Amino acid sequence: MTDLAEFPAPRRAAVGLPAVRRIGSGFARLPPSVVVGSLVLLFWVACALFGNLFVPYDPYAEDFLAMLTPPDALHWFGTDQLGRDVLSRIVVGSRDILLVAPLATLAGVATGSIIGLVLGYFDGLVDAIGARLLDTLMAFPFIVLVTMTLVAIGPSNLTVILVIAIAYAPLVARTVRAAVREQKERDYVSAARLGGEGALAIMFLEILPNIREMILIELVTRLGYAFFSIATLSFLGLGIQPPSADWGLAVADGYGFLTGGKWWVVVFNSAAIVSLVMATNLIAQGIGAFENSDV
Repeated sequence: MTDLAEFPAPRRAAVGLPAVRRIGSGFARLPPSVVVGSLVLLFWVACALFGNLFVPYDPYAEDFLAMLTPPDALHWFGTDQLGRDVLSRIVVGSRDILLVAPLATLAGVATGSIIGLVLGYFDGLVDAIGARLLDTLMAFPFIVLVTMTLVAIGPSNLTVILVIAIAYAPLVARTVRAAVREQKERDYVSAARLGGEGALAIMFLEILPNIREMILIELVTRLGYAFFSIATLSFLGLGIQPPSADWGLAVADGYGFLTGGKWWVVVFNSAAIVSLVMATNLIAQGIGAFENSDV
């Protein structure tokens, strides 16, 4: 009879360890621009979520004895025309723009991706009519189209989300359409057709996974544009409305005081807007470089 002691004990597999190592090595290979941009973006997300817990002052409390006080030890970023602490308002003001911009971007990119998939996959009349409609919508300057719509409907957070999503959808659709037209000539699509898969299955289960990196880059890039667009609309009085501590509103309120040397309201709020736009651009550029690398 064979002695079981002659056989070595089975080694327990390290469940999940290879996956953890792959994830860790993937983060290590990320371009520095992605890391820097992500840290900046995460900082503002933390401000939006938990800003009320650590701001030095009530961002809505008015102090008429401290109006337009320059930066000092008490108010690091100074105060605005109503005596409100600028630093506190910038921290809390990140909430609205970080809610509206991602929702608008997600809606626009999702809608545009679906339209682009359909137009890119189907030739003939569907593609011809769809392409002409996209060209017509894209012929209008973005800011003019958004401004006219907001004036007609009325400004609100929901309206801004819908309008920006509608404005971005044709831009995304055109990019996705071109990618789909290139992908549908690949062998894996022909094999799927021969296998009896329908058009919807091929579009969403075969082609879409192969262009997801491009859509991700488009999503991050459009998010940066959305931050800037929302700030611009707020500056014009058509975006996020008072009493929000929105950065674009703050720039509009403080713009008239620049000639008197009261620069801090405009400069610090503008710097916050620029940091968000630059962070998303760094992430998008880094993702593009990472996906195109041979690593």
